[in-house]
Amino acid sequence: MTAFEITGASAVDMEMIRGWADEEGWNPGDSDRFAFAVADPEGFLVGRLDGEPVACVSAVRYGAGFGFIGFYIARPAFRGQGYGIRVWDAAMKRLDGRLIGLDGVVEQQENYRKSGFRHAWNNVRHEGAPQGGASGAEGVQVVDAASLPFGQLAAYDRRFFPEARDAFLAAWTGLPGRTALAAVREGRIEGVGVVRPSSGASRVGPLYAAGPEVAAALLRGLAEHAPGGLVSVDVPDSNPLAAPVFAGLGLVPVFETARMYTGPAPALELAGIYGVTSLELG
Repeated sequence: MTAFEITGASAVDMEMIRGWADEEGWNPGDSDRFAFAVADPEGFLVGRLDGEPVACVSAVRYGAGFGFIGFYIARPAFRGQGYGIRVWDAAMKRLDGRLIGLDGVVEQQENYRKSGFRHAWNNVRHEGAPQGGASGAEGVQVVDAASLPFGQLAAYDRRFFPEARDAFLAAWTGLPGRTALAAVREGRIEGVGVVRPSSGASRVGPLYAAGPEVAAALLRGLAEHAPGGLVSVDVPDSNPLAAPVFAGLGLVPVFETARMYTGPAPALELAGIYGVTSLELG
């Protein structure tokens, strides 16, 4: 008789989950798992069949009222046998009573609808090396984000995310190998972007900006810290000004997900989001 159990993820499991996500073609950042663990150490679940990991999911709590589901994977040999839905149910139970978000791949979106999720917008991954001559936004300086007071960065991030996430943000922007840049005009933050290494194109996210010129300036600066200048950004179509920025720089669409919530979408400054932080954690 086989035994199936769901446990919290260990550090070894977190590395395994990253590998599984890579095999799915999601290209997570190389060190994302360290920031994820800071966000919610108990938010990563692994389903084991007779001790062998066969499925995983993340169910990360933010603040008192928001949660995000990601890394929902059943190993190919174990799909269609009910193990995936069992870890899914455990994730939903962990986030019960909260507004829950996720970024769903196309083939799973109907299943998410059956679980009560509603479509909010699409995220389209754009990839490439920014082309064209250097240009900036008038009066804007692009600086190392670490040179700014962290409280100022955290307050800016809060405009684009449903809950404060200071510990996560500190790790996300400060892990080795990453570059975080801020666009500043007359002492005000007008944009923030982070680039991180991955197994494919370096991932950019978040990318917040006061307008297209600021977004382009940040992206060019971030690409200077990516091997070969190759970057990948998950661009929300809830901001109609975003996709033309990346098209104009020569990046091309390669992948699509849908941002979905279990209730009304939170009130965010969508016009300032040019790239979401992470498909796995929102």
